[in-house]
Amino acid sequence: MSESIDGTGGGARVDPRPQASGAAVIKTAPAPMAETADAIAAQVLAVPGVAGLHAGRFGEVATYLPGRRVTGVKLGEDRVEVHVVLLYSAPLLAVAQRIHAVVAAVVEVPVQVFVEDLSGPKT
Repeated sequence: MSESIDGTGGGARVDPRPQASGAAVIKTAPAPMAETADAIAAQVLAVPGVAGLHAGRFGEVATYLPGRRVTGVKLGEDRVEVHVVLLYSAPLLAVAQRIHAVVAAVVEVPVQVFVEDLSGPKT
């Protein structure tokens, strides 16, 4: 179950036109997108009450980059999704709003925050 805060995905795009080899080409994100995804991930993880980023139920939530992916951050042309795990003791709405504010300061598209899970205290 996910809780959404504000806004309206993206990821790798597939060019359906056959190439010389007959295979579709996957277009990966440009360098500025990599910097943005990394910055968002770092800033979200720095928010008090965030235990980590979440890859989604099937690991589909990520920004796909050449040779790697930024899990839990899904940059799209029309929105940004951030999927997180919060500490059980953290105030859910306040932390989600803080995450939204941090990400909205970096991007110019609507932001959605999904609280995917809660984590107990680290032992």
